[in-house]
Amino acid sequence: MDYLHAIVLALVQGLTEFLPISSSAHLILLPRLLGWTDQGLAFDVAVHIGTLTAVIAYFRQDVMRLLCAWGLSCARWQLTADARLAWLVLLGTVPVAVAGLLLHDMVENTLRSPLVIAAATIGFGLLLGLSDTRGRKIRSENTLRFSDVLWIGLAQALALIPGTSRSGITMTAALALGLTRSAAARFSFLLSVPVILMAGGYETLQLLQQAEPVEWGVILLGTAVAGVSAYLSIHFFMRLIEKVGMLPFVIYRLLLGVFLLLLFV
Repeated sequence: MDYLHAIVLALVQGLTEFLPISSSAHLILLPRLLGWTDQGLAFDVAVHIGTLTAVIAYFRQDVMRLLCAWGLSCARWQLTADARLAWLVLLGTVPVAVAGLLLHDMVENTLRSPLVIAAATIGFGLLLGLSDTRGRKIRSENTLRFSDVLWIGLAQALALIPGTSRSGITMTAALALGLTRSAAARFSFLLSVPVILMAGGYETLQLLQQAEPVEWGVILLGTAVAGVSAYLSIHFFMRLIEKVGMLPFVIYRLLLGVFLLLLFV
C-alpha cells in the first residue's frame, strides 16, 4: 500500500467511524470502486487503534470517571450513578460480542456484497430518520435502565451487517427509547470503546499469526490520520447534532444506497 492510499483510507475510517453512515461500508466499497488492493489486516489494526485513541481522548474525563467508579463498585459493592453507567456500557457490549463470535465467518463470507451494503444503508437510514423524528428526546444517558441497554446492545449486534453503522444503529435505538440526540450520541460513543477494543484485539491476534512483513511507515501514518480525523469528527458531530439532527445523514445514506444499487444491479 502506498502512502496516498493509506491517507485516504485512514481519513475515511476516521471520519465515518463515529458518524451514523457506516465506516465498514465505505472501507469495503472504496477500494473496490477505485480498483485498489485490500488494505490488509495490519492496516485495519492501525486505524482501529487510531479511532480508539480519538474517542478515549475526546471523552477522557468521562472514561476515567467511569473506570474509577466501576473499579470501586467491584471492590466495595457500591453502585454509584457513574458505576451504574459503566456497568450498562459493559452490558450493552455483550450482544455484539456474542454475535461476533458466532457469526463472524458468515458476515465475512456472505454479507460483504455491495447489494447487502446498499440495502442496509437505505433500510437502517430510514429507521434512523424515523427514530429521530418520532423519539421524545427528553432523557439523558443516566436514565437508561438495564432493559433499555439490552435493546441498544441487541441493536448494536446488527452492525455486523456491513452498511448498518454501529453508531447509527445504537443512536437509532437510543432515540427510539426517548434519549436526546446528544445523550444518544454520548452513549453510542462510550459503547464504542469496548467494541473497538474487542475488534482491534481480535485483529491483532490474527495479525500475530501471519508471517507477512509490516510496513511500519504506512501503519503509523494510518494510525495518526485515523486518530486525528476521528477526533475532529466526534468534536463537530457533538457540537452540531442538536442543531442539524439526523436528517443530513439520512439523506446521505439514501443517496449512497441508491448509487450502489445503480452501480451494481
